[in-house]
Amino acid sequence: MKNDCCAIILAAGKGTRMKSEKPKVLAEILFKPMVGYVVEAVRKAGVEEICAVTGFMSQQVEEYLDTLGNICYAHQTEQKGTGHAVMMARTFLEEHKGGNVLVICGDTPFMTANTIRHALEQHKSEGNAVTVVTAQVENPSGYGRIVRNAAGISKIVEQKDATVSQLQIHEINSGTYWFQIDALLQMLDQLTTSNAQQEYYLTDTVDLALKQGWYVGGYTACTPDIILGANSRKDLHQLSEKMRQKVLDRLFDEGVEIPCTDGILVSPDAKVGADTVLLPGTILKENVVIGKHCVIGPNSLIQNSTLGDRVTFNASQCYDSVIHSDVGIGPFCHIRPNSEIKSFVHIGDFVEVKNSVVGEGTGISHLTYVGDSDVGQNVNFGCGCVTVNYDGVHKNRCTIGNGAFIGCNTNLVAPVTVGDNAYIGAGSTITDAVPEEGLGIARARQINIEGFAAKKLAGRKLKYHPDEK
Repeated sequence: MKNDCCAIILAAGKGTRMKSEKPKVLAEILFKPMVGYVVEAVRKAGVEEICAVTGFMSQQVEEYLDTLGNICYAHQTEQKGTGHAVMMARTFLEEHKGGNVLVICGDTPFMTANTIRHALEQHKSEGNAVTVVTAQVENPSGYGRIVRNAAGISKIVEQKDATVSQLQIHEINSGTYWFQIDALLQMLDQLTTSNAQQEYYLTDTVDLALKQGWYVGGYTACTPDIILGANSRKDLHQLSEKMRQKVLDRLFDEGVEIPCTDGILVSPDAKVGADTVLLPGTILKENVVIGKHCVIGPNSLIQNSTLGDRVTFNASQCYDSVIHSDVGIGPFCHIRPNSEIKSFVHIGDFVEVKNSVVGEGTGISHLTYVGDSDVGQNVNFGCGCVTVNYDGVHKNRCTIGNGAFIGCNTNLVAPVTVGDNAYIGAGSTITDAVPEEGLGIARARQINIEGFAAKKLAGRKLKYHPDEK
């Protein structure tokens, strides 16, 4: 798409019925704000220059949009209608004179790049001043009806103003438009508030364009879903369910096995390889890539992470990390950010790994914390080991060489190094380096005191005595 195109995203609404402290456009569907889907569709259509019109809690909206990059802002401090919102972006329009602008609502997460692109193609080929994106729906109640004549769209009639025959029309206004910018700037000056709501309606541009003798066209989307938005929590739930099923259908088509869809939530951007099994309760949040022949779940959560092939990930959580192929994890493991788990590693129940590299073939079977550590290949951690990485002020790293054996209930007080093939005796607290192939033991010699218990417990009354009936 040529650079003569830009977009205005209307994102100023409060969404009172959501009963939320967040603006409506930040309400999430499968872990992403609705406005995020809109920005994604606009950019996939090839439109890079974007101005968002913000209003209610504008700082929150802009902080989120800043994470998406290259978006400028206009502010609508008073909510006076869609036409008024576009007026707030006049400076942006002036900067793009001679081109075309897309005006789109920030709470339409099912809008597609294809719809935007094809509507622009029609807009240009017909030489329209205005092209309205429309949809054919089974139940048009509550929507503005599209009235057409031989030349194109003759008007948009709101339901309360429609005649009996116009109420039978099933083609409705989606609220998305393409405008010739020069024409739009002229029409903005002519909008009035002579209506029941005393607001500036963008729909009035249709009549204004026709009075100028300009062409007004309508592009009918191939799916009615592009109109879908949310005004309440119930609406949001329904959109999430629709999006969830859409994602699951794609995964089925790509060869992913999902025996039961109960509790499975997958972000639309997740990539899952063929023959991978997703079990109930699996949650794949944003930026997840999973290889082939994996088993994920039940009751697992993965976010912003990559898993290789043949990974078993059972009842565990993983954030901002990389897990290589042929790894077994779980149950009840926590892989925290900036971790790399290399191939053929086994991590068992109640293990936490944080900001660490775990080398190939290493086993961390149970009840262990590995934080801020560089662990070599074929290391064995016994039960209850801890890398003591925090001294109360600073985080320090441990280095554990290839083939090391870490006995049960060992504390490695960072910074400390354990050499290749070194052994550490169970119950040790290691504060100094252990040499390669050496044995480190740091515990007091056992002392037995005869008769200690009898003196200590003399006179204690037992709650239960086996001789008592």
